Amino acid sequence: MLPIGPLMREHRLIERMIRAVRIELGRISETARVNPFFIDFAVDFLRTYADRCHHGKEEDILFRDLAKKELSKEHSETMRELTEEHMYARKTVGDLIKSKESYVTGNVDSLKDVTGLLKQLVEFYPMHIEKEDKRFFYACMEYFTEKEKKVMLQEFWEFDRNMIHEKYQKIVGEIEAARHEV
Repeated sequence: MLPIGPLMREHRLIERMIRAVRIELGRISETARVNPFFIDFAVDFLRTYADRCHHGKEEDILFRDLAKKELSKEHSETMRELTEEHMYARKTVGDLIKSKESYVTGNVDSLKDVTGLLKQLVEFYPMHIEKEDKRFFYACMEYFTEKEKKVMLQEFWEFDRNMIHEKYQKIVGEIEAARHEV
């Protein structure tokens, strides 16, 4: 299996979540109400799975290893674009959290902000995934030897194993820190 195999499988799950967000946008449009629990779930998915797990493997492993290679101008530019797109997704999700909190505290004008940010994410992810799947992933595998690909795939598996521990260590640390602030 190529190292891009797990990344492309992750894309399929991200696409399913984006479809759920699109459906939720329709519900918000019909009811003029935001379900804050759905937003919290979507944010958790986008932050943990799409960003930390998926983009983490891309940036911390694949892009790191590609940066050591002599890339074509096109592939170098695409990798830079993808990194910027990851930053855009992080910022958009962060803005979504703020807008949802504003909505929950009674600012009905935040409904427009929440829906606008959800629309941005629904438009962004399909384009981003297509760029990776069709223009970048297969092409970039040509830079690696078979041994390098196997090592990278193993590092992906190790990354996934450690990620769940990282997430819950952070959560417990935040709980402990909050207790000391009270």
